[in-house]
Amino acid sequence: MSGLGATHFLQVISCVRDQHRPEMVLLAMLACGLAAGKAMSLMPLAVSARGATRRRQQRGWCLLAGLMLGFGGWAAHFITILGYDSGYVAGYSLTMTAASLAVGVVGSQVALWFAVRSRSLVGRASAALMLSAGLAAMHYTGMAALRVPALLRWDWHLVAASVLLPVMLLHPALYIALRARRNLQVFAATVLVSSAVLVLHFTGTAALSFIPSHISSDRGISVPQEALAAWLSVASLVIMTVSAFAHQLRERSHAARQLGERQFSMLVKGTSDYAICMLDRSARVAQWNAGGLSLIGYDEDEAMGLPFARFFTDEDRAAGRPALAIAEAEANGIAKGQWLCVRRDGSHFWAHGTVEILCDEDGVVIGYSLITRDITEIKRAQDALAAKTDQMDTALEHMSQGLCLFDAEERLVFANRAFYAIWNIPEDRCQPGTTLSQLAYAGFFSTEYRPAETLDMIRKSVARAQASGGNPTWNLDFSEDLVLAVSERPVPGGGWIATFEDITRQRRSEAKIAHMAMHDALTGLPNRARFYLGLDEMIAQGAQTGEKVAVVAIDLDRFKEINDTFGHASGDRLLRTLAERFILTRRDGESIARLGGDEFAAAVRFTRRSELNDFIARIQGCITAPVPAPFDDGGQPLLVGASLGIAVCPQHGTTRETLLNNADLAMYRAKATLGEAVCFFEAGMDESARERRQLANDLRQAAARGELSLLYQPQRSLRTGTLAGYEALLRWHHPRRGLVPPDEFIPIAEETGEIIPLGEWVLRQACAEARTWPGEEKVAVNLSAVQFLQPDLVEMVRAILLETGLPARRLELEITETAIIHDKLRALHCLRGIKAMGVSVAIDDFGTGYSSLNTLPSFPFDKIKIDKSFLLKSEASAQARAIIRAVLALGRSLDIPVLAEGIETEGQLRVLEAEGCDEGQGYYFGRPARAPSLEGAEAAEGG
Repeated sequence: MSGLGATHFLQVISCVRDQHRPEMVLLAMLACGLAAGKAMSLMPLAVSARGATRRRQQRGWCLLAGLMLGFGGWAAHFITILGYDSGYVAGYSLTMTAASLAVGVVGSQVALWFAVRSRSLVGRASAALMLSAGLAAMHYTGMAALRVPALLRWDWHLVAASVLLPVMLLHPALYIALRARRNLQVFAATVLVSSAVLVLHFTGTAALSFIPSHISSDRGISVPQEALAAWLSVASLVIMTVSAFAHQLRERSHAARQLGERQFSMLVKGTSDYAICMLDRSARVAQWNAGGLSLIGYDEDEAMGLPFARFFTDEDRAAGRPALAIAEAEANGIAKGQWLCVRRDGSHFWAHGTVEILCDEDGVVIGYSLITRDITEIKRAQDALAAKTDQMDTALEHMSQGLCLFDAEERLVFANRAFYAIWNIPEDRCQPGTTLSQLAYAGFFSTEYRPAETLDMIRKSVARAQASGGNPTWNLDFSEDLVLAVSERPVPGGGWIATFEDITRQRRSEAKIAHMAMHDALTGLPNRARFYLGLDEMIAQGAQTGEKVAVVAIDLDRFKEINDTFGHASGDRLLRTLAERFILTRRDGESIARLGGDEFAAAVRFTRRSELNDFIARIQGCITAPVPAPFDDGGQPLLVGASLGIAVCPQHGTTRETLLNNADLAMYRAKATLGEAVCFFEAGMDESARERRQLANDLRQAAARGELSLLYQPQRSLRTGTLAGYEALLRWHHPRRGLVPPDEFIPIAEETGEIIPLGEWVLRQACAEARTWPGEEKVAVNLSAVQFLQPDLVEMVRAILLETGLPARRLELEITETAIIHDKLRALHCLRGIKAMGVSVAIDDFGTGYSSLNTLPSFPFDKIKIDKSFLLKSEASAQARAIIRAVLALGRSLDIPVLAEGIETEGQLRVLEAEGCDEGQGYYFGRPARAPSLEGAEAAEGG
């Protein structure tokens, strides 16, 4: 290095200025910076690796970082070489070019691994030298790949400088990267590494000169510059790909580390049993957890900055105990002790504390950790044990448990006061030295009438305890009023200690809890769990004895009316009365339970049908008998009925689930059939239920499979005859069943909730179709009661209108009074929201169901639709015509137009025209047909 001077410096400057293209230098800096940046960002991950796989994690991060840095340095070198003017047409040796890449990658990986594993300044300097040497080896191997008609001559002063000068930049770069916590530090390390690579390249290139020679250097496979440029493009792509992969790994590792740190911090801060705090170098509080508040009384704001000595008593502070604890921690790394500490309120408590020294990665002390827990109770117990050993006998005397000690000769050594009280034995008959046989005759473990059996039982129990070497506990039901938990423990020398605890109350409580777990709290009847267990036992016994088992599902009728009319207290009284009747009439082999609400279930084993009939009659008698009124003034008695469904094992099923399901199906049939209170299960019920479930499943996929379609029925003005609009009608073409009637699948859709997406699909299709009509005709769409309960109905309608572009004035929504009858205030709010958009609302099927006169003036309807059932009778029934006339008069008085549905004949039309009806709809004007836009398109094609 002594020969390196101004001449060499000018030689390097001249090489950079005259022999390198600036744009290629900038491109090389970009490639090197990208790769070096990712490599430097991975170094902190290698340093912070923790756990059992720490070494493997460090190796993985170093390999990936070295791969990035080696690739980047190699790409930067050859990018600048492509812009390097050597004065010759150059090619490149394939072997040496590949070797330079391998040398750069391996050298970078080894150097970075050594940097991560080194902790000293010399070690980091050595790693920087190794990294510079590896990159230099890559550079000169790449230069050796040049194929030019000249000899290469090197200036060894500059060659040495190219290896040593980058060390001055790489050493601080590695120091910063290994401790990087912020992106700015990673950026600084990246700039230093990139600068070192460029210094190496320019110094090493300036050291090269060419001597023309006739000797050919084209041995081996030579790569032209164009191919090398392509290689560099691939290398750049690889750098970007690996960079993205490294970035993803870094982010995942960073997120995982942050999550772990947050979780650990939350764990420490949330721990309330231990006061955990961090002390700074001056032994003042720097961090404080929740345990500090609960144990010492200071919250975090108050504790910050308090000296460690503040938590000691005045005496301990005067004695220098806080300073001694800190000094011991500095000397040994940790200090433990028991201290009398002071809380914020001035009270004292004994604490076990641990002070441990904290150091940074360089071993510099940065503070201390303090972990404290309250051992006041332990300290008191220890002091009490040490101070009151002579009072042990008194403690034994006051034990709630009976205790006695026997020696190896089966003679009593000691018995406490509770022992005599439990066994009701006089103390004068149970003095030390009394034999076990004498105690047995005195009433120990038994009465005096069976002492031999008592002695045998005691000796076997003691033998089991001696064999097990433990302290087994078993229960003794001595009498109805005395249940004992007995524990026997052998003692050295052949004797044993026996303890007896009176658990009579506990046994009664357990029995009460067990009864409550298996019985209904209101009625005292078995609950669902107990009924299921009993039914399983009945089915198993019936299978053994050949008896049949009938399961009865019971649902009370009019129970809700009683709750609504007389209050829930009356409903509860009714249920308790029915339960009392059930219990009084129940016989062997019968079970009845309350499953919840007004739902009961019963089961009976029988051999003859008459036994089952009698059981059913008794149940019905219990239910239908009037319950006395809940009033003191002789009010009306409470009357209910019930629907009963019956399934019999084995013909209707052999498992509990099957029988209960079939009984429920039969009960629902009884409930749905007028005048039928008892219904036995039939195979068709199950088939019908399965059919409905299958139909519901198929309906969920109908729209996606294209099985649904809309038909449109015209609505005309009866005054002018002009087309007023169309009503959209949903049709389902099932692939196997064919056309499924709406009155069959619509109720199923409403029960399953499928009507919500189905109704939205219909509304969207109808609005999109109406948007294509050339005129201003309206499209009418029905809303079911279930749809009307949607909280976001108004927003859904608004979104579909915006999506399809249909003007709101051309949409009419039809609802029945059933949809609004349950919650009129909510319905009114919803209708006003729909009307505010400009959408019109019609009340459908007026005159049927829940129709009432006060509905029309209370709600903002735009149209009344007369149900077709009145129109069908209008020609022959004066009463039907009177109803039509009344509805039309009501519409005129409220200024609401009226539309009549179901017009099929000329005569029906004449009746409506004579009465002044506004609009009509029915087969007379046209059957439901395909979309008008499709019909018009087909007509145009046919023309």
